[in-house]
Amino acid sequence: MTRVRERDIALPDGRTLHVYDSGKHTRYPVLWQHGTPNIGSPPEPLMRVAKKLGLRWVSFDRPAYGGSTRHEGRTVGSIAADVAALADALELESFAVMGHSGGGPHGLACAAALPDRVSAVVSIAGLAPFDADGLDWFDGMGPTSTAALRAAQEGAERKRRHEEESADAPIDFTARDWATLTGPWSWFTEIAAAGVATGLDGIVDDDLVYVTPWGVDLAAITAPVLLLHGDDDRVVPASHSRWLAGSLPGCEHWTLPGEAHLSVLAAENRGAEDALRWLAERTGR
Repeated sequence: MTRVRERDIALPDGRTLHVYDSGKHTRYPVLWQHGTPNIGSPPEPLMRVAKKLGLRWVSFDRPAYGGSTRHEGRTVGSIAADVAALADALELESFAVMGHSGGGPHGLACAAALPDRVSAVVSIAGLAPFDADGLDWFDGMGPTSTAALRAAQEGAERKRRHEEESADAPIDFTARDWATLTGPWSWFTEIAAAGVATGLDGIVDDDLVYVTPWGVDLAAITAPVLLLHGDDDRVVPASHSRWLAGSLPGCEHWTLPGEAHLSVLAAENRGAEDALRWLAERTGR
């Protein structure tokens, strides 16, 4: 198993960012952006293929998760400043980005805000901006996910109360998602538990940023982009990636029939492993 080193980085505003790093400076870095509610531990099921491709995982707990300090009032776009500080601390001139679910928009935001450093980006089952013109944002989303994000629309206090009252609400997973959790991607069970172990601040702040403006211009993205989505996703509907594909000229868009929010990662054809290979090809690995 690949060894992952952990350390804390002091940010310019005094906050702490808890960082994970799987490799050495001779390997090309891929920055992993985690979903909600997770911690930033890099994706264990992809470790083997990443090593074969000569890729180094770098990741971090988003503010208020795990060992990272909360950043009240953050936006999707503001995460780019934390990423830039992380890259400076690790002496990374450039890096690719891969994000799943809520990590998708954060990855795209990094590509938009740091065009000179982000070499390629993959968004898997990622959200589109809440103010996306022409997108019915909630259409196709399951009842639990819809209720959580509707609560966030009403502000932090309402969102926190919703989480406290709805802890046992069923997740909008399909049978294929649940089956995925019995295999290598059972890893999600561990990081999701860790994501809420320190409280609700992370999930509250995440859902607030998803229903407010991102604070970046997607038109500023110059790096190659791959959007990967299962067409049976009930947590983040596939229409979100379709909208993004129409707004990012030249991006690649893979839609996997029958796959859903987690099962899309484990798909043998054009799943997360193939997406990682796509990244490697665009970074010269």
